[in-house]
Amino acid sequence: MMSTKKDYYDILGVPKGTGVDEIKKIYRQLVMKHHPDRVPEEKKKEAEERFKEISEAYAVLSDPKKKELYDKYGHAGIDSRYTTEDIFRGADFSDIFGGGGGFGDIFENIFSDFGFDIFGGGRSRRRSARMQHGEDLQLQTTISLKEAALGAEKNVSYYRYEACDKCSGTGAAPGSKKITCPTCKGAGSVRSGMGFISIAQTCPNCKGSGQIIQNPCRNCSGQGRVRLRKNLKINIPKGVDTGSVLRLKDEGNYAPGGRGDLYLYIAVEPHPVFKRDGDNLRCKVKIGVVKAVLGTEIEVPTLTGRARMKVPPGTQSQTVFRLKNKGISNLRSKHTGDELVEVEIEVPRKLSSRQKKLYSELDRL
Repeated sequence: MMSTKKDYYDILGVPKGTGVDEIKKIYRQLVMKHHPDRVPEEKKKEAEERFKEISEAYAVLSDPKKKELYDKYGHAGIDSRYTTEDIFRGADFSDIFGGGGGFGDIFENIFSDFGFDIFGGGRSRRRSARMQHGEDLQLQTTISLKEAALGAEKNVSYYRYEACDKCSGTGAAPGSKKITCPTCKGAGSVRSGMGFISIAQTCPNCKGSGQIIQNPCRNCSGQGRVRLRKNLKINIPKGVDTGSVLRLKDEGNYAPGGRGDLYLYIAVEPHPVFKRDGDNLRCKVKIGVVKAVLGTEIEVPTLTGRARMKVPPGTQSQTVFRLKNKGISNLRSKHTGDELVEVEIEVPRKLSSRQKKLYSELDRL
C-alpha cells in the first residue's frame, strides 16, 4: 500500500539530495515562520501541526542513516525501522537557535503528546509547564552599508514585560499567596483518554502553573508582570547583511521560568555608490579617453575615504581593478573582501575646433 505521508523534501521545500547544512538552514527559517507563538490565536493549532510536520522531516533528513534509508525506500524504509519516538530521539534540535531560549519550550510542549523528551532529558516537561518561559520578541533595525562593513553600536527602544514590582512577579496581591489548583492538584496538567491511550493536556484552570490566585495584584491584574519600555544598546558585528538576525539572550519578555530572547532583524540601506557582492564591494568610475590611452593615477571612493589607484596605459572600458581588503569583513571567517572598481571610458560629447583637429591628426596616424 502506498504511503499517504507527504514527501519530506517537499515539506522542507528542498530538492532531493540537499546536504545537511542546507537542510538545517532551511529548517531554521521554517521554524521561525511557523512558530505557534508567532501566529494569531485562531491559527495556533494549524501552526502546531505544520511545526510537527517540518520537524519530523528535519529529524529524518538531518540524520545520515535515516536520510539514506529514506532516499532509497521512501517512508517505507523509515516506518519499518523506526517508531515516532525513534525518529525524534536522534535529531539535534538543541542548537537550531544557538541553544536554549524560548524555542525549546515550544518543542517540548508540542511533542509532549508523543510521550518523550526530544532534548534527551536535559529539560523536564513538568518543570516547563509549571514555570512558563517568557516570550521571544522580534525587532527590526536599519543600518547603513558602512555600519554593516565596519560594525556599529545602535540604540533600540521597544516594549517588553517586566516583573511587577508590587507583587514581585507572583501575581498575588501583597500579603496573599497562591493556592494549589483544585483541578489538577498542582500537577499543571490533566490526562484524558480511553484504554491504553492517554493524553496529557495543560490544565485549563491554572494554565499549567499548578497554582491559582484568589486575590490578584491590582497593579498587574494578577499577571505578575507589566509592560514597560526598554532602551537597549546593541553592538552590530562586522559583516551583517539584510536578513541577518541577531539573537540577544534574555532581552525578551519576563516570565517566572525565565526571560525570552530578542531577535533583531537587520536591514541594510542601499548605498548611492557601492553595491555589495558577497564580501566584495563594486563601484564604477569614469576617466577620459586620453587618460585611458596614456595611463594615469586616479582617486576612487572607499567606505572609509578615498584611495589612489593606478590605471595603466591602454586601459579598456569595463576593465575591473581590485583594491585588496577594501570590502566587507565576513561575519564568520572574519576575512575581508575587496573593492572591485570598474572603469568607464568617458567620450567627450562636444569638441573645440582644435580638439577636432588633434583627434583627426591622431586618426591619420
